[in-house]
Amino acid sequence: MTDTADLDHAELAVLLDDVRGSAARLGAALDTLTDLEAREPSTLAGWSRGHVITHLARSADVYRWLLTLARTGAEPGPRADAATLDRALREGAERDAADLVADLDRSLDRLLDEATAMPTDRWPTLVTALAGWRHPAWYTLHRARRELETHNVDLNLGYTSTDWPTGYVTWALDESIIALAARGFAVARIGATDLDRTWTLGPTGATATGPGHALLAWLAGRRSDVRLLSDLPLPTPPAWPLPPAPGWA
Repeated sequence: MTDTADLDHAELAVLLDDVRGSAARLGAALDTLTDLEAREPSTLAGWSRGHVITHLARSADVYRWLLTLARTGAEPGPRADAATLDRALREGAERDAADLVADLDRSLDRLLDEATAMPTDRWPTLVTALAGWRHPAWYTLHRARRELETHNVDLNLGYTSTDWPTGYVTWALDESIIALAARGFAVARIGATDLDRTWTLGPTGATATGPGHALLAWLAGRRSDVRLLSDLPLPTPPAWPLPPAPGWA
C-alpha cells in the first residue's frame, strides 16, 4: 500500500541501498554486452536492447532532475518533455555497446550521488512526474528501482522475474494491486503463494494465485514461465505502472 507518511532516516537508507543493488545487478547483466547484442530485440515490441538501455539512462537523468529540484528548490535547467525524451531514445539506441553502457553507468552514478547528497529534511518535498501526478522526493527512489528491475527483465539477457528480490516484489504488488482496485480492475482476489499474502480487490471477478514474481509479471505486462491459477479468465491489466493510490495531494 502507498503510505502517505514520510520515510525515516533508516528506511531511506535501506531504500537507497535497494536502488544501488538493482543498479549493480543491471550492470552485471550488461558487463559483457556486445554490439550485436545491443542491436538485437528486447522483449518490448519495437525496442532493441539499445532502446531499453538508452531509456534507462534518460530516466535516471529525469529522476536526478527531480531530486535536484527537491534539494535546491530550483529547476536545474530545462526539464525534458516527452518529445525530447522520445528523440533522445531514437537517436541514442543505435550507439555501440560500450557507449550505451558507459552512458547508463554515468547517469546512474549521478542519480545515486544526488540521492546520497539529499538532506533528510528535503526528502518529503513534493515533485511532479512528467505524467502530472505528484509524489514526495523519496518516492523517486521507488520509481528508479522499479524501472531498473523491470527493464533488466526486458533486456532478455538472463535476468528474469524469478530474480526479482522478494522485498521488491512485495512492495510492487502492494502498489500495483491497490492502484488497480481503486480503478475497478475486474479481479476479486490475488494470492501470492510464496509470500503468504492475499489481496482483496472487490466483491466480484476472478481469483488469481501463484508465486509473487509471476503475479507481478502479469500485472506489469511481462511474460512469466510460471502459469497462474485462476477460476475465471484473467483480464488484461492496464498500462503499467499506474500512479500510486491514494497518492499525495
